[in-house]
Amino acid sequence: MKLLILGGTVFLLKKVAEMAVAAGHEVTVASRGVSGPPPEGVEHVVADRDIPGGLVGLAGRSFDSVVDVTCLPGQAKHALETLAAATGHWVYVSSCSVYADTRTRGQTVQTGPTLPPAPDDALDPAPEEYGASKVACENLVLASKPDAMIARAGLIVGPGDPTYRFGYWPDRLADGGEVLAPGTPHDPVQYIDVADLAEWLLYGAESGLAGVFDAVCPPMTRAAFLAAVGRGVGVEPDLTWVPQDFLLERDVAPWSGEHSLGLWLPLPDYAGFLSHDAGAAAAAGLVIRPLEETASTWSATRPYRPSPGSSNAENRCLSRGRESTILGAWHDSARRYDSFTT
Repeated sequence: MKLLILGGTVFLLKKVAEMAVAAGHEVTVASRGVSGPPPEGVEHVVADRDIPGGLVGLAGRSFDSVVDVTCLPGQAKHALETLAAATGHWVYVSSCSVYADTRTRGQTVQTGPTLPPAPDDALDPAPEEYGASKVACENLVLASKPDAMIARAGLIVGPGDPTYRFGYWPDRLADGGEVLAPGTPHDPVQYIDVADLAEWLLYGAESGLAGVFDAVCPPMTRAAFLAAVGRGVGVEPDLTWVPQDFLLERDVAPWSGEHSLGLWLPLPDYAGFLSHDAGAAAAAGLVIRPLEETASTWSATRPYRPSPGSSNAENRCLSRGRESTILGAWHDSARRYDSFTT
């Protein structure tokens, strides 16, 4: 198979490229070449999708399948105009952020309403327009390639993840001691391992898989999530559950950013975002490895671990010092409550 990957030098699409080369495919990656080197064994075509004519190096060439992940509708439109006529199949990596309803649990691609799309020619949408931009990209792909594969990914985790939203948890549990667990043990958690997603995308490109899918693992409880991560790094976590309102009042950020806890979002507002029905993707070949393996792989393959309490930009999460302060405040409030009630 002649496979074109628009990107292919970092995280998910780099993993797709590596797997495709290992499978014996003829792989071309098109990128600016500034985010990282292309994987070994691929043809690298320099392409800057931010400028008019940035894909000129690919014009006139044919490919059996194309894989794209852009969130910029203008880039998706230009790629389709340049390449669709000479391409047999198209795989587009979208996001569960396309859904307008983040509260209703168990939604599917058939039942979940999507956001109004961003303009088709948008090239620099604001971050808050991410979901709408992905909707626009999906619409453009399906209009040009009705038999395309659209994979609406959840939070992608694993080696190479630049966000640290998942990596915080295996690192934190491995450090031991009392661990702040946000919310309740029954809160939903959902993610997708980068290797599982990459393998499925490659399968979709090879087989011409068509359809729109939520590319996530089956939802699990936070207690099950933390227990599995603990097993993956060889510890039994000492968890203290702290209610979400207590955390929000103390400026602990959900999901990502300064003073954040990854994979935690306030409920009930995001209960649906963390509990999509993963059955259709599983029926179409998506295989989810045990979470223990995802956690152990993270711990074994990271190039380095931020030290506890580090202010390194990669460790933009809840520091150990701030965690200790919040745990102390929570225990103090519980003692005051016990004293008042007795």
